[in-house]
Amino acid sequence: MNPLKRAALALYSLLRIDVPKDYERVRRVQRQMAARPGQQFRTLDLWTAARDGLPPVAVRVFRPRVQHRDEVLLFFHGGGWVTGDIESYTPACANLAEATGCVVASVDYRLAPEHPFPAGLEDCYRVARMFLEEPELLGIDDPRRIVLVGDSAGGNLAAVVSLVLREHGRPGAGRQILLYPVTYWDHDPETSPFDSVREHGEDYRLTSTEVQDYFALYTPDPAQRQHRLVAPLLAADLTRQPSTLVITAELDLLADEGEAYAAALAEAGNQVRFEEVPDAVHGFISLPRFARPLREAYQLINEFLDAAVESERAEAPRKRPTAGTARVEAGEGADGRGRA
Repeated sequence: MNPLKRAALALYSLLRIDVPKDYERVRRVQRQMAARPGQQFRTLDLWTAARDGLPPVAVRVFRPRVQHRDEVLLFFHGGGWVTGDIESYTPACANLAEATGCVVASVDYRLAPEHPFPAGLEDCYRVARMFLEEPELLGIDDPRRIVLVGDSAGGNLAAVVSLVLREHGRPGAGRQILLYPVTYWDHDPETSPFDSVREHGEDYRLTSTEVQDYFALYTPDPAQRQHRLVAPLLAADLTRQPSTLVITAELDLLADEGEAYAAALAEAGNQVRFEEVPDAVHGFISLPRFARPLREAYQLINEFLDAAVESERAEAPRKRPTAGTARVEAGEGADGRGRA
C-alpha cells in the first residue's frame, strides 16, 4: 500500500474508545453524523407486533429511485451488537438501495448491554421469519427473493439467523451477503488462531481490545461466547445454507475468520463466493459512495445478485418446490423454546 495512505488509515488508531464506558456516547455521535441535512430518502417505517412478552421491532424500508431488481435485502447493522441502529445506518442503507436497485429493509434489533444475547438475535430471527413467511409485507410473492445482509456483528446475526431457520425447518432466504462478519469468539492476539488478529488488531478501524469489549457486553457469560449462535464458525452442521457472498476487508482483524467461514460453508456443500477488498478497513459499508472500497463492494454484490438471476433463468424449465407457508407459532424463539 502507498505509505501515505497507510499513514492516513493509521490515524484511526488515534480515535480509540473505551467501549464499556463510551458506548452510549458513540450511539449519540453515530446518530448525529447520520443526520445529514438536505438528504432525502424514500423510506417507510414498519413495526412487528409485540408477542410472547417480546417488544415490537422497528424495520425501516428504503426504496431506490429506480428499482430494477425484485430482491429485498433484509439488513442487520453492525456495531458490535452494542452500537448502531436504523437511524445511524440510514445513509448506508439508502446508498445500498441506490447502488443495487433493491429494496432494503433495515432491522432495529435490541442492543447490548441493556439487552444481551440472545435478545438481538431473537429480534432478527422474528423479523426474518415474518418476512419469509409473509413476503407480501415487502411487496414480493417469493420468499427466495429475500437476501439476508449484514456487516460485522450484523453479518454474524445474518449467518446465525440462517442456521436457526434451517435447524427449525423454516423457510430460509435464497441468499445471504456477509460483510466482514464476526464468526469466531477469540480475538486475543495471544490465543487467536487467526493471523489477521495479530496483524491488524491494533491498527486502523477496529482493535482486538474493542472486539473483546463488545463480546463482554453482548455475552457477559464467557461460556456463551463459544456457542454456535454466537460463533457460527463453531457450528457442527453448516449444511443447507443459502448461497453466500462473503466480503472481507484486507486491513481488518476479522478478515481471516470471515474467510474461514466462507471455506467452512463451501466444505459443507454450499454455494459460496469469497472476496477480499484490498486496502480496505473494517466498516467500509458506512463510507461515502465514492470511496473505492465501497464501490468495489457494490460491484461484487451486484455481480452476486446478477449471477443468481442468471442461474434461476437457466433452471426455469424445472419444477420448483413450493415455499413453506407455516405461520409464526406462539412462544417460539431462536431455539424453538423462546430463547436462543
